[in-house]
Amino acid sequence: MEKPRKKKTRPSKQKPKKNQTSEKRAGSNPPVEPALAVRRWSNRKKTRSLVRTPEAEFYEEDPWRIFRIMSEFVEGFETLRLVQPAVSIFGSARAKKSDPYYRLAMKVAEKLSKEGFSIITGGGPGIMEAANRGARKGGGHSVGLNIELPTEQVPNPYIDTYLPFRYFFCRKFMFVRYSDALVILPGGYGTMDELFESLTLVQTERKGKFPIIVMGTEYWGGMVDWLKKQMLGHGCISQEDLDLFLMTDDPDEVVDIIKRTWEMRKSEKG
Repeated sequence: MEKPRKKKTRPSKQKPKKNQTSEKRAGSNPPVEPALAVRRWSNRKKTRSLVRTPEAEFYEEDPWRIFRIMSEFVEGFETLRLVQPAVSIFGSARAKKSDPYYRLAMKVAEKLSKEGFSIITGGGPGIMEAANRGARKGGGHSVGLNIELPTEQVPNPYIDTYLPFRYFFCRKFMFVRYSDALVILPGGYGTMDELFESLTLVQTERKGKFPIIVMGTEYWGGMVDWLKKQMLGHGCISQEDLDLFLMTDDPDEVVDIIKRTWEMRKSEKG
């Protein structure tokens, strides 16, 4: 008797499973709103994420930051055009009321105010406070251009016109643009920054020559000696560049120089 044939079973053609670790197709993820997008970055120790809100976008993205910069310039122009003639006074925020330079700044500002000059400062404590205080005492207009810092700089109580700034370069522009003279008292990096930027602007003829007066011969004397020995000695500046500022400790001399320069400019303008 013939045995029944066994049916040959063909191997089933199963589709190979897709690799679960394979990359997803581009564009398969749903779109994410830019304002809610998450940026991730990592270092060797940890991974952090930052949710970017519309407010964060304003402060972090350069195309948006330009509007904040513009607003600081516009507000500065609108406010400070009314305070001239004016003198900017710079110096350390760390000076105490017992410091002789505090008293010197106050005295100079008072004398300048009595001659009709507004006084512009950085609006903070120390020498800035002394100058604003002197302006108030002399019956003049007292202006404070404050700056937002990680450690808050509290405005002093002797300010009539107050302008806050986020950007240093906007603030520095206003100091130079609306000042008919600068008085530099002892200070740190910020004071030196104002001094040397102003000297550079005059040296390069980006601003017309105007009085830049350094007060505190004992404090600044070593720096001036270094300028003469090193910068001038190595030919990095000329003798004429050293004449762009003068140094004195006499408040009456400061007032006389600034007053004569201002009157001469008025007569030239007719």
